[in-house]
Amino acid sequence: MKLSDRAINIQASPIRKLMPFANEAKKKGIHIYHLNIGQPDIETPKEMLDVYKNFEEKVLAYGPSQGLECYRKNLVNYYRKHNIELDIDDIIVTTAGSEAIVFALLTACNEDDEVIVPEPFYTNYNGFATMTGVKIVPLTTYAEDGFALPSNEKIRALINSKTKAIMLCNPGNPTGAVYPKEDIQRIADIAIENDLFVISDEVYREFVYDGLSHTSILDIEGMEDLAIMVDSISKRYSACGARIGCLISRNKNFITSTIKFAQARLCPPTIDQLAANAAIDIEEEYFKKIISEYDNRRNLVFEELQKIEDVICIKPKGAFYIIAKLPIDDAEHFAKWMLEEFSYENETVMFAPAQGFYATPELGKNEIRIAYILNKNDLKKAMKIFRKGLEKYKGLK
Repeated sequence: MKLSDRAINIQASPIRKLMPFANEAKKKGIHIYHLNIGQPDIETPKEMLDVYKNFEEKVLAYGPSQGLECYRKNLVNYYRKHNIELDIDDIIVTTAGSEAIVFALLTACNEDDEVIVPEPFYTNYNGFATMTGVKIVPLTTYAEDGFALPSNEKIRALINSKTKAIMLCNPGNPTGAVYPKEDIQRIADIAIENDLFVISDEVYREFVYDGLSHTSILDIEGMEDLAIMVDSISKRYSACGARIGCLISRNKNFITSTIKFAQARLCPPTIDQLAANAAIDIEEEYFKKIISEYDNRRNLVFEELQKIEDVICIKPKGAFYIIAKLPIDDAEHFAKWMLEEFSYENETVMFAPAQGFYATPELGKNEIRIAYILNKNDLKKAMKIFRKGLEKYKGLK
């Protein structure tokens, strides 16, 4: 019996699909530095972990479909600290940011509608689009200019009667790009002109460097009915396994309709919401410390990449990823070779081939994404191994 078209067509994750090769390398006793996935090694805050340790309820019950009221109230306070004024009913708690994006697409778009997305983009957007029957229309950005947004003319050229939304990730995964306020404003202006939603994935909002600041789509006047914001605690509190996110909009009809999808999945995880709620009031010093740590890691990786001849790489301004264009033809083949054929002192490195972060065929084939989520000592070793591996790989040609 034939499977569904969506099951056949959904993209395998370029972040995870090389794991069988990594597992085989580990069976041989080779240590792997995982730079392929955004799983930080920063400790999850004690405030969160204590909730799990001290939970004493006799029944772990369903919660409200929109999320626990105590948590949503505290989220209002959290966003107020970031100069975003919300009502509690503007917020739907979701099972991580992934569900928030799926809900946003399901509510905003009909099947076969189009969403413009700057590429390279978070690879799972492809999967979410397949799941919801939406077509991603790529707006190509380039490593040579730091993945800056193209001109308004290039954006407008992609808009047609099927276009329903523009979707951004700011700060960007996988690029590390941070869009300045003027870019967010011009996206908003185009959205208002064409009556388009803007779905803004802001899960890395805290991770901005070099004195820059983050601008939320919710900051822009005139976007009250068109702005949809996606957020998550996964990276903010190094709590990827908690699977708590949220979907926010001041458009009451949008929220009312989205709640129906939320009701269909019953509720987000109760105890994880309580843990997330406990983290909201973490002191600002927590973020200063971890942002400083990521900044140092960013500098280390960028400096190591600069030592490699013919690598094209602009220093990222946010998140904890960097894309590098390598002097090779096929980054996926190189990634497999590093896992299957190469080790230095019985260690090797795993990274994500960047082609899977593009929708346009053949783009990104010679690019990789590195997640600088390991401590500086491990990163230093990993980048040394990476450089040695690349040098040897190039010599094979």
